[in-house]
Amino acid sequence: MLTIFFLPGISSNSVEKKIYVNLNYTIPCVRLLNATHQIGCQSSLSGNVGVLHVLDSEDNLEWVLNSGPNPPYLVILDYLLFTRAVMMKLKNGSNRVAGVAVVAPTINPSTGFSPHTTCPNENTGVYVEDYDPAFAHCNVTVWNPLGNGLSYEQFNFPIFSLKDDNETQLIRQCYINHNLAVNNNAPQYPLCAMQMYSHMSAVTDTSTCMRRSDKNSFSISPEMVCDPLGDFNVWAATRPLNVTSKGHKMWESVVIAAARLDSRSFFFDIAPGGESGVSGFVTLLAAAHALRNITQENHPNRTILYTLFQGETFDYIGSSRMVYDMQNDEFAVDLDNVHSVLEIGQDVKCFIITTIFNVLFQVRKLINNVELAANQSAIPVEEPGFSQPLPPSSFQRFLRAHPIPGVVIEDHRSAFTNRFYESMYDNAEYLKVSYPSNMTQEEQLDFLTDTAKSLTEVATMVARTLYLQAGGAETQLGNINADPQIVTRMLYGFLVQSNNSWFQQIIPSEWISHLELKLLYHHCYLPSSEATFLVQYLLANLTGSIVNITQENCQNQREDQDDKESKHIYTYMWVQGTLPLNSTERHGFCVRSTVHLSKAVSPAFHLQEYNSKDYSTWTESRWKSIKGRIFLVASHDLEVNCLLFKFKIRNLHVFLLQNQMMCNTRDGIPSW
Repeated sequence: MLTIFFLPGISSNSVEKKIYVNLNYTIPCVRLLNATHQIGCQSSLSGNVGVLHVLDSEDNLEWVLNSGPNPPYLVILDYLLFTRAVMMKLKNGSNRVAGVAVVAPTINPSTGFSPHTTCPNENTGVYVEDYDPAFAHCNVTVWNPLGNGLSYEQFNFPIFSLKDDNETQLIRQCYINHNLAVNNNAPQYPLCAMQMYSHMSAVTDTSTCMRRSDKNSFSISPEMVCDPLGDFNVWAATRPLNVTSKGHKMWESVVIAAARLDSRSFFFDIAPGGESGVSGFVTLLAAAHALRNITQENHPNRTILYTLFQGETFDYIGSSRMVYDMQNDEFAVDLDNVHSVLEIGQDVKCFIITTIFNVLFQVRKLINNVELAANQSAIPVEEPGFSQPLPPSSFQRFLRAHPIPGVVIEDHRSAFTNRFYESMYDNAEYLKVSYPSNMTQEEQLDFLTDTAKSLTEVATMVARTLYLQAGGAETQLGNINADPQIVTRMLYGFLVQSNNSWFQQIIPSEWISHLELKLLYHHCYLPSSEATFLVQYLLANLTGSIVNITQENCQNQREDQDDKESKHIYTYMWVQGTLPLNSTERHGFCVRSTVHLSKAVSPAFHLQEYNSKDYSTWTESRWKSIKGRIFLVASHDLEVNCLLFKFKIRNLHVFLLQNQMMCNTRDGIPSW
């Protein structure tokens, strides 16, 4: 039994609202599973309840873990105390810990923080025991030295992220008023408590949860308890490819230009991915735009295939699926059609080329093209200068299947320079995407930041390299230049405010509600994320052309009613267009492009090999409710007394009823 009291200062006609204060911003750590184990956090089915304790220093853990008289505790952490050392102590003392709430900062910490591992995707790249084992498991280069691995731990209690706003202040005040120990004396009841709900349906591993979710199983009522992590890859070609005719295409040679779309952090739905993801795919999108006109007017011998992969954080989901589809004639081209690969990774500061020397001559030619393009763009480019493996990259999945020449462009010679890799701090602030305080949103959208200028230079270099690699003439390089206005708008849209006038113009009207969120988070989940959708439309607008056809024909994927062929090579998108001044009606138009989506779900789920060692097996547990609330709780003695009093009232009530029945029977009145 739980005895609770009204919280002072709360005015409401609802009894429940007088008792509880529901928290509006609760971002959970959720449960993920793979072939061998589960990671993440969860609460009990009815939620975890604990007495609030605001942890102001690591030394104060003693109260939570040993000396505090009122366990279990629900610990409120300042973000500076959200470290592996503190969290592992709380994990090991979990019988006295009901949950943890981390107050998200308004500014980034001064020291680095990465909850990812030190060796990302170490078991699913090209360097494994049966291929170049000397480089396996980051034996030569530890790519993410700041990685503390928190995102890959299993916690038996819920962990939420809270906004540092009025609700957080209310929690702190409730703690000060009721729970704060004075001179190490135990606080008096009633105490301020918190309840956190984040029960996860899946347990153990992916094989177990997929078996429980299988509708063809012998279970009487199978219930979906987990879903494969996945999304869609976005791709486009400088020359139209027939997507209904899959597999090898005679005389076709493609240069793959790749970047990844996704990112993650410890908390679900907080994955800005500024340097780890956004910088790379914004660069690639800007390069594709820079090549639009010249590849239509002076098309080089080879086709450039722009590919943006989803799910790369989780053991290369998107790239491994594209390679699998190429191997099995399920993609527009196959691996034999792939001439080379140029991948853009984290690319904000300096620009280092990392190479693999399995096809030395072709790699050297590709490097020469990069250097030539860089010299014309005045960008310093250099090779590592010593033998080392490729950094974590989608290119590794291609190499695992086929000896393809390629390079990866990064901002680090060896270990990552990104101090906030796969964390909530890898954001606009970290990329130095900021604006004068007196600007309107429209002025910020077009304000050219220094980061945008830098990425524009890189995008120009990438575009020129791709043109040369595709067989284009060096004399044309001066005509290939990325647009800084496009770059600065994309950075603003993906890192600051997605609901802006430019993004509104290039999407269909029925999708406008998806821009209501202030930020886009670049995680991967089925059926498709907002980031994937936006990148699809951006790539179409940046590489396609406007065609003068009706909305009906556009939405039916045709130029006119007699057109039966265009849908096999083009995609038609009706977008809502600009909103003229003093008007309420937008001027929509149709964009024709070669942009397509392909599945970014691991082949392990297509093959139903849930214990696969070759492909990603990551799944995400389902849940029914994520919420938190605070209230005042009585002492255990008062709860017992209230329970005894309740029993006495009940017994008295039964006694009186029995007496009444006896009196009625004695007086000849039926008891019923």
